[in-house]
Amino acid sequence: MAFHNRSNSFPSRPHPIVQQVDEQLSRLRSSETTSTSSISINHNLSSIGDLYGCVDKLLQLPLTQQALAQEQNEKWINELLDGSLRLLDVCSTAKDAVLQTKAYVQDLQSIIRRTRGGESGALTSEVNKYLSFRKMVKKAIQKAMKNLKGSERKSTFSSPSNDNETVAIISKLRDVENITLTVFKSLLFFVSGPKSKPGSWSLVSKMVPTKKVACDEETEANEFAQVDAALHKTIKSENTQNQLQKLESCIQDQEEGLESLFRQMIKTRVSLLNILNH
Repeated sequence: MAFHNRSNSFPSRPHPIVQQVDEQLSRLRSSETTSTSSISINHNLSSIGDLYGCVDKLLQLPLTQQALAQEQNEKWINELLDGSLRLLDVCSTAKDAVLQTKAYVQDLQSIIRRTRGGESGALTSEVNKYLSFRKMVKKAIQKAMKNLKGSERKSTFSSPSNDNETVAIISKLRDVENITLTVFKSLLFFVSGPKSKPGSWSLVSKMVPTKKVACDEETEANEFAQVDAALHKTIKSENTQNQLQKLESCIQDQEEGLESLFRQMIKTRVSLLNILNH
């Protein structure tokens, strides 16, 4: 009986894993998570992956599992699972966009190398395919952004059991979800590139509400935007070929970051499911 009357609260000194989650969250909040430079985006993808690694360790702690497995917390776990599924969908959209873009870029580079003497019908056709594909990507990103609108959750909430450790854990997991959304929005904004017509990217800019993000005419065009602009002008220029190479390198880094993050997010989702079904 004495055992059942003991408090299950976290010790006054947080577990090292809890501290690691807090530190990762703090670093991401203080960084330019909404920056649209390729270096910042790749860094944030890596940092989010590290954060999920810590979160999964947190979910393996007996105290965490005991706190979350209580029947009255099922609603909150289901909300977190819904959020994780939404994030995985966005991650898949981003992965598909960069992987398909990479294939088109490699095809363009191959044709340019084979047609050194001048522009050919095959090259013009491949450029048109790429530009048409880019329009499809932008529409898909707009749809993804629209689906994400209003997805942020408040970190604070009330647990029906007034269980302090449960409140603390779920609040942290909501913080993780929100910071991940911010990074994904920044990535999608980056991949979408330049505006195709006035006002067409108003939704995208609204979904990344920060002074760090500005419209393309106010910031230096990123690798995607530079290639889009170049292919509307001179296909065979040396500058265009250099920009294609830079874009391929940029995509390679994003591909690796997204793949690693996707695996970590799946692992975290499985851990939540295991707790729910315990």
